[in-house]
Amino acid sequence: MVTINEVAKAAGVSISTVSYALSGKRTISQTTRQRIDRAIRDLGYRPHAGARMLAGARTHILALSAPLHSDGHLPTHMRFVTAVVQVAREHEYDVLLLATDDETSGIRRVADSSLVDGVVAMGVSERDERVPLIRELGVPAAFIGVPDEADGLACVDLDFDAAARMALDRLADAGHRVVGMIGHPHGYLDRRQGFLARFEHGLDAAASARGVRLVRQWAEVERGSGARAIDALLDGEPRVTAVIFHSNEPVVEEAERRLAERGVDVPGELSLVAAAASYDPADLAVPLSGITLPLERMCRIAVESALANVGGGGAGGHELLAPEYVDRGSVSAPRR
Repeated sequence: MVTINEVAKAAGVSISTVSYALSGKRTISQTTRQRIDRAIRDLGYRPHAGARMLAGARTHILALSAPLHSDGHLPTHMRFVTAVVQVAREHEYDVLLLATDDETSGIRRVADSSLVDGVVAMGVSERDERVPLIRELGVPAAFIGVPDEADGLACVDLDFDAAARMALDRLADAGHRVVGMIGHPHGYLDRRQGFLARFEHGLDAAASARGVRLVRQWAEVERGSGARAIDALLDGEPRVTAVIFHSNEPVVEEAERRLAERGVDVPGELSLVAAAASYDPADLAVPLSGITLPLERMCRIAVESALANVGGGGAGGHELLAPEYVDRGSVSAPRR
């Protein structure tokens, strides 16, 4: 590894002069700076991130604040991480993953040490502690999700309120009046995940407007929860004629297997809709009509907004992406 001593020797200057050139703390003549720059380039010297930031240069690293909770679905989590990394690499940026449950300490650590140029935050809650921290630190940032009190911050998400209304309306249009919903684990509710609150608001509003009765089940992370949830809906009173899945892929797969075991015909006896699916509903054993989460697009907007803020572009505001419904034949009029 090349040292600052070797750079100083090659440039014919003192170590302190190289340090001043890197930090910008003192004025260095143009000729001397050129010699130092040439030595750095020829030797392949890489000053640490803090020195580059002091000199006003970029580290070309983004932090991805992606807390992984015990009830989270790791494949979905990693789809977001992978999408962020891919977009960052297109812009010649690397990504430093901050994945602990503590959402703030990692951001403070990398910001204080000048390791990163900006932050992308995912797994956003309504009262997200990262919002005041980002403001306090003044670090360029973007959120995949829309927390409360985030005015002026760059945020992007699916319009979950509209997605819920769209899913419910499609079933109501087909004549369904008792609709089941299988949702995410209770932990999502306890953490007040912002997307879930907006989805629930839209679902309740649409059900009220269309005269539809909702019957809810919450599927936890343990194996068999999808089967238990679908059993609880089908065995309840009054029995549902349609189900909206707002849950992770394993839950939906288990529910479909349980329906096959029970001999339930889809959509003849039970209509199914996937709402804001983080997976491809077309790849399921029974392809589902519904709305797919525009995950890659969300991550692209977030990364590019964060980078725009790094560059002084002042990217801000909330962008809610309109849901798109795809009919794959899993919805029909109820038989009863």
